[in-house]
Amino acid sequence: MYHLVEIFESLQGEGRNTGRPVVFVRFAGCNLACPWCDTDVRQRFELTLEDLVREVGGFRAKSVILTGGEPTLVKEMPALVAALKAAGYWIGVETNGTNAPAWLGDVDYVACSPKAEYADRVVLTRADEVRVVASSGETVDFCRAMRERIAATDYYVSPCERNGEIDFATAKDALGRLDGWSLSVQLHKVLGFR
Repeated sequence: MYHLVEIFESLQGEGRNTGRPVVFVRFAGCNLACPWCDTDVRQRFELTLEDLVREVGGFRAKSVILTGGEPTLVKEMPALVAALKAAGYWIGVETNGTNAPAWLGDVDYVACSPKAEYADRVVLTRADEVRVVASSGETVDFCRAMRERIAATDYYVSPCERNGEIDFATAKDALGRLDGWSLSVQLHKVLGFR
């Protein structure tokens, strides 16, 4: 059984795949407790593998983002990845990088968003993109450390949102002191779509 928060179709709102039509499958539970997290990861329902694949198939998009919470903690994920691949889906994963299961090698895209508050727990060494939330003045040092630890094609700094306010200033300051990093805005929040 898969423990889930929600399944919905929208556009990817951040990173290299911004604007791509996708089905988001949000898994319940997370192994971190970031003070600024805006995602409710409490389980709302559960589905079998067959029912989950059927639910995803009910949407038009042929791309799926497995997110959370923390999807790399889901023990049954290899079976889901195999079933979605067999059905012809492009699969992306959003992870905090504190777990690096072998099945990540079977997906099409890995977006790692390591958290400065838990830097010592990051074990992932390769991703397609790294997204760091500019949550404090230490963002620049953290970005440099993550670039040394995680090999990726793209590196992004994202503004932190607290209580509905998006802090662009801290992200802009960080980008002014980093080489090879770009801005990734959570476009879905700015434009008001899900």
